[in-house]
Amino acid sequence: MVLKTCLRPRARGFFLSVLLAAASAGGALSAAHAETVSFERLTWTEIQARLQGGTDTIIVPVGGTEQSGPYIAVGKHNVRAQSQAERIAERLGHTLVAPVIAYVPEGSTIPRSSHMRFPGTISIPPAVFEGVIEGAGESFHVQGFRRVVFIADHGGYLSYLKAAVEKLNNKWHGQGEALYLAAYYDSIGGAYADVLRQKGFGAALGKHADLSDTALMLAIDPTMVRQDALKKAPLPGTALGVYGGDPRPATAALGQIGTEIQVQAALSALGKAR
Repeated sequence: MVLKTCLRPRARGFFLSVLLAAASAGGALSAAHAETVSFERLTWTEIQARLQGGTDTIIVPVGGTEQSGPYIAVGKHNVRAQSQAERIAERLGHTLVAPVIAYVPEGSTIPRSSHMRFPGTISIPPAVFEGVIEGAGESFHVQGFRRVVFIADHGGYLSYLKAAVEKLNNKWHGQGEALYLAAYYDSIGGAYADVLRQKGFGAALGKHADLSDTALMLAIDPTMVRQDALKKAPLPGTALGVYGGDPRPATAALGQIGTEIQVQAALSALGKAR
């Protein structure tokens, strides 16, 4: 009634079209929320509904913020772990993905050691890291997640992660499971490295910011790789934060092989763990 008396016909039509567009957009957003596997993009009532509807697993991606040579952005591990966790969750079903844990042990601050020798690295003490893992795991456990799965994109903190997972399982006494998914991390230095060697790239493999590291990043988010700096990269050396291997032959296509190997390894391990 208000529309008829207060607005001219053309204005009423425009106003109604705006309302319909808003309603359509709202429906699309609701559908997107219904499909997302991201824990942090859901409301608490939506998470509760997922749990009641059979979602029983949450994947906690553990990354790390560290230098990766002059050509890979310092959030490399975080972006990769989050993206891969979402791919695994979507294929697994009834699974959500927690916010990535970006603060991990990366070396001493006094004196500065390991990756902390470079700007761009964030390090926390191992005891603090273990406390974060335990606290996150307990938070998901009490909400009703039967399995809390931790995946790691970086090898420097694995012993601390495993120790925290063991503490959680001892605390839960079989009423739920905390799981460190070793197959996810191990597949990069194992099956993926084997494929790269078979393709003739064995000499380009190293331990950090090498061909493998760079290719994986190009496959997941090429904006994290500085192509100009990569092309001009001098021979690897610890002074530049590159530990062995020549990154310059890296391509997104090579990286896609590794990302798929990693996802399949994780799915296989999770299937066996059920």
